[in-house]
Amino acid sequence: MIKNRTLVIIPAYNEEKSIAHVIGEIQHYVPTADVVVVNDGSKDRTAEVAKWAGAKVITMPFNVGIGGGMQTGYLYAQRNGYDYAVQIDADGQHNAADLPKLLKAAENNDLVIGSRYVTKTAYSSTLMRRIGMIFFSNVVTMLTHQKFTDTTSGYRVANKKVIDLYCNYYPMDYPEVEAIVYLKYKGCTLHEVSTEMRNRMEGESSINAFKSVYYMFKVTLSLFMNALRFSKARV
Repeated sequence: MIKNRTLVIIPAYNEEKSIAHVIGEIQHYVPTADVVVVNDGSKDRTAEVAKWAGAKVITMPFNVGIGGGMQTGYLYAQRNGYDYAVQIDADGQHNAADLPKLLKAAENNDLVIGSRYVTKTAYSSTLMRRIGMIFFSNVVTMLTHQKFTDTTSGYRVANKKVIDLYCNYYPMDYPEVEAIVYLKYKGCTLHEVSTEMRNRMEGESSINAFKSVYYMFKVTLSLFMNALRFSKARV
C-alpha cells in the first residue's frame, strides 16, 4: 500500500485530446495520488479538459518549455509537502499501470526512471532517435560511472531530496539527460525500472530530424560544461 503523499506532474501543451485519458489512467492505478497539469501556454482546451477530468491545473502565461513546466510542478510539490513527485507525459505514451512499481522502487532510491531498455519491450523508435538514445546513454554512463539505458525517458519518480534539488536547479531545454548528471553529482541514488511505452494517442511529436541534431549538439555541450561545474563545486 502506498502511504506517502504523491503528486503526479503532467506538463502539457495542446493535449486536449489525450489529457483526460492520461488523468483517468493515473486515478485508476494510483487513486491516492494528486494530479497537477502544468498547462504550458496551450492554445486549445487542455486546461478546461484537465479540470473536468479531476486534476489541479497551473496555467503558465506563455509557453516556457518542458524544463520550466517541470520546475513549476516541483515547486508546487515542495510547497505543498509531497513525499514523491512523478513526471509523466501528457500524450499517453507512458502507461500508468507501471506507476505502482516505480513508486515502490522510489522507497529505496532518490530518483527512479522508467526505462524502455532495461528489458526487451514492444517499444520501437526511429533510427535517429535510437542513435541519440545510445549516444546519450554512453555519455552519461561515462560521466556518472553508472550504467543508464534510457536517459531521455520522461517517466520518473522523485523523492523529497530530488524535489528540493530540482526546485533550486532544473535544466530548461531538453532537460531529462542533464537532470540525471546533476543528481549524480549531488550524491543521489538513481535506479531504472523497466516500463512499456506506447505510441502517441493524438498529434505529432515536436522533435523532427533537424531538432534531433540540434538537441544532440546542445545537450552534449551542456553535459560536459555542467559536469565540469558540478565537479568543481564538490571540491
